[in-house]
Amino acid sequence: MLRGLRANRWFTDAEVPTADLRRILEVARWTGSARNRQPWRVHTVRDADTRAELGRCGDYALHLAQAPVVILLALDRGGADAEFDGGRFAQTLMAAAGAFGLGCCPATFFPAANAERATAIAGFEEPWSVRTGIALGWPAPAPAGRSAIPRGRLPLHTLWSGE
Repeated sequence: MLRGLRANRWFTDAEVPTADLRRILEVARWTGSARNRQPWRVHTVRDADTRAELGRCGDYALHLAQAPVVILLALDRGGADAEFDGGRFAQTLMAAAGAFGLGCCPATFFPAANAERATAIAGFEEPWSVRTGIALGWPAPAPAGRSAIPRGRLPLHTLWSGE
């Protein structure tokens, strides 16, 4: 399952039950963090207008408007390792979503003004900052045509020199 995990930017209109969302977040909350700081908090968005506003928070956030649920990941910027730990949390959350049959795709809010908008939408204040949103829903087929995003992975010998 993990080897095939891919970003999904297309979703059906079917609701994601709160019980399923709770199960995914329960898995993600067990993600390890430096000194067990757990420098994350989450806010979920189901409202279509708010999802559309989040989709306008950067060129790479457009798919957030299409998902039935957007999970906003807030990090406590007080620690130097919060970004790394937040990435671990997001990856665990996305792997859990895939295990439950849901599709997801992260989006990074930038420049800073877009992160500030996303943070305000989620209702967070300093030291919390939202720079990541995760689209979540039941996967739908991608539209026909060629994607502008490259497919595939580098071969292992390119990444690893061996023993």
